[in-house]
Amino acid sequence: MKAYQIGPQTGLASLTPVTRPDPVPGLGEVVIKVLEICLNHRDMLVLEGRYGALRPETRVPVSEGVGEVLAVGPGVTSVKPGDIVVAPHFVTWLDGTFSPAAFGSDYGITHDGWLAEQLVMPAAALIVLPASVTIRQAAPLASSALTAWHALVEVGGIKAGDLVLALGTGGVSIFALQIAKMCGARVAITSSSDAKLAQARALGADITINYATTPDWATALATANAGKGADIIVETGGQATLSQSINAAAPNARIIIIGALAGAAETGLPNYGAIIGKNLTLRGIAEGSRAMLARLVGAIAANGLEPVIDKVFGFDEAPAAYAYLKSGAHLGKVLIKVG
Repeated sequence: MKAYQIGPQTGLASLTPVTRPDPVPGLGEVVIKVLEICLNHRDMLVLEGRYGALRPETRVPVSEGVGEVLAVGPGVTSVKPGDIVVAPHFVTWLDGTFSPAAFGSDYGITHDGWLAEQLVMPAAALIVLPASVTIRQAAPLASSALTAWHALVEVGGIKAGDLVLALGTGGVSIFALQIAKMCGARVAITSSSDAKLAQARALGADITINYATTPDWATALATANAGKGADIIVETGGQATLSQSINAAAPNARIIIIGALAGAAETGLPNYGAIIGKNLTLRGIAEGSRAMLARLVGAIAANGLEPVIDKVFGFDEAPAAYAYLKSGAHLGKVLIKVG
């Protein structure tokens, strides 16, 4: 089978095409024919050697995709050949509360991932797609979409009429926008690009703020919302934006901390007291469990949510797909069609 491996992790040129033997399923395992995969920011960081420790150069990258079951190993009864399946990349976190042990079975990081024609996974992690969910809908669900679902639904307790604030227009934020609107909430979103803010409004964003031209976006949010803050904040910026997110929060808001895309903070939290004064909940999350992904898939099937797909590349164009992701020109997901 054809595959890619991450090489010396010195940059995007490290991505290396290889040919490997077709995999064989072991006890409790399944061989999947990969159909489509979705790139995420961390896939780029891995190639650049900036996602924790360096990995074996032979590691196959990419953590989310959709495929067809080709063969099942001994003891597998939950899926069968021909089923179309997805899985979380923390394949041992099936349900319940998070444990750091999940990081030990992280596909695309600790185990070979989706950027290959075939993939072996434990059957217990797989979710069979309902007939109403297409391959294109499913390909980008297990990372950014699952994170947004975890933030808004599982932790945030979103309800109709809430105001959700999403920082930036990356994958998590765009899915947060779509999921929030699906739940009947209102959405504010920030970006440094007026063009991307226009696209966000077309997707249903109620309030859009250019943080480059309006640095005090917390005040701008309140001005646009009758003096009130956001009920749920999807905090993808990290330490550099957390102080503003606290300012932008309504009393009893939930701030869900996901990433650190804005870099390190220049100062501490001068508004630390507002965490107590507003009775805020600050919660860090890591992706989500298989059970959460199953609930997300069910919501997609019931509501027909269509992920925003920016561009689809062929398997042989994988290096170009990574380069396009790195350029930051996209809004929505970058896919690679494999099978």
